[in-house]
Amino acid sequence: MVSPTSKEVFIQGVTLDGKTFRPSDWAERLAGVMSQFRPGGARPGSHLSYSPWCVPTTLNGVKCVIVHRDLQGHEPMAWDFVMNFARDNQLQVAEACLLPDGHPAAPAAPPKG
Repeated sequence: MVSPTSKEVFIQGVTLDGKTFRPSDWAERLAGVMSQFRPGGARPGSHLSYSPWCVPTTLNGVKCVIVHRDLQGHEPMAWDFVMNFARDNQLQVAEACLLPDGHPAAPAAPPKG
């Protein structure tokens, strides 16, 4: 079950029994199929880049597809397709929220006095 409060869902290229999912380019293939589903809808040439709602990546050496929750609100059938892909292939799914890149915050100054 996916929580409605998470911003992103990470579909991981590892099955529920711990095996690496094949083919090795599955994440790019899935994101390629989903490229037409994007803010503002499909446009000429939109198939040439990934949708910001469905992005392939590698985290800690594991192929993943990051699916943004906005996809569910704008294209519910596309959301169902991606989530059913994960379920049908018994892939591990984790909910998370990506943090923006940046420098770690400086530690707070000790109190004076």
